[in-house]
Amino acid sequence: MKERLVLVGNGMAGVRTLEELLKLAPEEYDITVFGAEPYPNYNRIMLSPVLAGEKTIDDIILNDRTWYEENGIALHTDDPVVEIDRVSRKVVARSGLEVPYDRLLLATGSHPFIIPVPGSDLPGVIGFRDIADVDAMLEAAKSGGKAVVIGGGLLGLEAANGLQRNSMDVTVVHLMDILMERQLDRVAAEMLKRSLEEKGLKFLMETQTAEVLGEDHVTGLRFANGEEIEADLVVMAVGIRPNIELAQKAGLHCERGVVVNDTMQTYDPRIYAVGECVQHRGECYGLVAPLFEQARVAANHLAKMGIARYEGSVTSTQLKVTGIDLFSAGEFNEEEGDEALVLQDPARNVYKKLVVKDNRIKGAVMYGDTMDGTWYFQLLREGTDISGFRSTILFGQHDLGDAGHGDETRVASLSDDAEICGCNGVTKGDIVNAIQTKGLFTLDDVRAHTKASASCGSCTGLVEAILSSTVGEGYDAKPSKKPVCGCTEHSHDDVIAAIAEHKLKNMRAVFDHLEWKTPDGCATCRPALNYYLLARWPEEYQDDPQSRYINERAHGNIQKDGTYSVVPRMFGGLCTPSDLRAIADVCDKYGVPEMKVTGGQRIDLFGVKKEDLPSMWKDLTDAGFVSGHAYGKAMRTAKTCAGNTWCRFGTQNSTGLGVKLEELTWGSWMPHKYKLAVSGCPRNCAEATIKDFGVVCVESGYELHIGGNGGIKVRVTDLLCKVDTEEEVLEYCGAFTQMYREEAHYLERTAPWVERVGLSYIKQRILEDEAGRKVLYERFKIGQKFAQIDPWKERAEGEAAYEFTPLKITA
Repeated sequence: MKERLVLVGNGMAGVRTLEELLKLAPEEYDITVFGAEPYPNYNRIMLSPVLAGEKTIDDIILNDRTWYEENGIALHTDDPVVEIDRVSRKVVARSGLEVPYDRLLLATGSHPFIIPVPGSDLPGVIGFRDIADVDAMLEAAKSGGKAVVIGGGLLGLEAANGLQRNSMDVTVVHLMDILMERQLDRVAAEMLKRSLEEKGLKFLMETQTAEVLGEDHVTGLRFANGEEIEADLVVMAVGIRPNIELAQKAGLHCERGVVVNDTMQTYDPRIYAVGECVQHRGECYGLVAPLFEQARVAANHLAKMGIARYEGSVTSTQLKVTGIDLFSAGEFNEEEGDEALVLQDPARNVYKKLVVKDNRIKGAVMYGDTMDGTWYFQLLREGTDISGFRSTILFGQHDLGDAGHGDETRVASLSDDAEICGCNGVTKGDIVNAIQTKGLFTLDDVRAHTKASASCGSCTGLVEAILSSTVGEGYDAKPSKKPVCGCTEHSHDDVIAAIAEHKLKNMRAVFDHLEWKTPDGCATCRPALNYYLLARWPEEYQDDPQSRYINERAHGNIQKDGTYSVVPRMFGGLCTPSDLRAIADVCDKYGVPEMKVTGGQRIDLFGVKKEDLPSMWKDLTDAGFVSGHAYGKAMRTAKTCAGNTWCRFGTQNSTGLGVKLEELTWGSWMPHKYKLAVSGCPRNCAEATIKDFGVVCVESGYELHIGGNGGIKVRVTDLLCKVDTEEEVLEYCGAFTQMYREEAHYLERTAPWVERVGLSYIKQRILEDEAGRKVLYERFKIGQKFAQIDPWKERAEGEAAYEFTPLKITA
């Protein structure tokens, strides 16, 4: 017999819990849902566009009635629960319907706060919380007239904008002296007010409502100072209050909200609660994304998995108020001991302020240009030391540079057909359409529906920015708890630490020790685990080819026509006439249609059939070549310039040093692709300052640079240090590389890793801890004993032959 689950509240948090539960345990419960409104589950965030005439009610339905039927859920709309009988374990609806439960989920949400002044119950006085409120506003707007919105927060301004767009004369009344005081500081709030006044809205600031005027219908307002204003409609948007009356009546412990623990249980262990009605660790949340995190945890426990915990959320808000971009996060009003970093450009109507303490961001507020909001929020929630890039931080994220494209790479100005995810060919329009039509609210949702950010991960920042600007808010759970994938509750850092601490030396041991939900993992976690095990236990772990992407299994780059490209390694970019002859002979023998010199100073052979790869590799290895690893999450190449051997500006033998670096590092598997460069002088012809590890030769030695990134998202390196000898360059490179290999998340390049952990932390490990640096270097060299086995030669000798044997089709 299935257990009986009753959901009280048909809103976004409660139904999201059911969605998560159906993924985990679809046969566990007979489910009944009670909703107070006559509609199925809809997207409350999108009420403002409905009011503004940009969307219809049908456009914002998240789960239509067919969804409930297909999942065997009994839905009762327009019939709220009025009583919970905890002794008999049943609920009673307004219609008199009684339904028993084994588990009860409360998701009663919140209700708008109506100021308790005389006349507040008159017809024409409404809140702004549900579809009925929107319908009432639209009906009132048909007659035109004057509307007064009480409350200068986000909801109030959105209501004012919608009513104005419906031809009403709108005045906003606000008790405080600045708008949106919970999201903006004074400067940003004044900029917002000026912009809205230019659009035709009127404001009465520092004005307290004393009475709503009228007899049979509202006619106006009287304020505490005695002044009056006419009104045909009054919208109260002064905040929300958790809807806890039903829980209180049932005897559940409530304070500001229904009090829950980290598993989302109330004081009655059979009753769970999620959403705006909940109080967790003293906090109540109104943004939708933290509520979805609560939903995921509640579903985990309702499915009797019992391993998820909700530990609170760090939230940010990215808003579009009547077409004006705003962003805020954290404590953006400075206190004693804080510093404020400010950029203000009146001509562009742009304002940015970061509140910093001890070189860590406490809060951020932005107006007009919010592109870097998600990056600032990441730095804030992860406590990153910004001292290494403090002087440039207000100008935006290093690795979201324009690479020559100017403002076209900024999300706000990208066209719908602009490609965001090159791996999967996903455009901005694809992502926005999926978010709006499928009701997506998280990065994982977008990945699942569009595949954007699901492959190499380099476009994650752009996808998050699109998500934030479309949905209207940004959020992440505490960073240490963001899971690797849906198979586990554990984060990348949790997994890395467990593998080392508990000496987990194969994938099965990881699955068992960390209680993986799926017995064999998935396409997301298996490649990550395979890498983590290989990086930690190079002497003992056996690489799993089936947990690698196709390029790494085939040891070549698959092209759009199904053929492969082959890139022989040329150490430091050097080659001999015999090398070139051998490559030319191979191209002739296998009919290679195109050859190209790469940016990494090698030769790429295009159009090779997969079944020809092993025999081609045999010819190349016989000629002395090894794999260039141009296809893998691995050390790619060391780019060099001519150096002092030939160049009149060269200060050191950059080519020779580049060869030594590549000989040290080739074959090493990495969290992501990894590139080296050595420039022979500060003219930097080898572009060392946009590589993962770069060396710039100077008269007195070598400058070492880290965390660079080329391509469409340029990030200039940070200067690590200056050393005197080539031996030191090799040691520091090996130590830094091993630190990155051991601590970065899979698919995280050095650029975002350096910014995540902080340059000061890396300097502490590499520069200040000499003994630790040498240990890292030795670990890297030990790993290289097992990594520097040429995969081309192995496959030329017959290993993994099944990968390259065409399937035979028989009649």
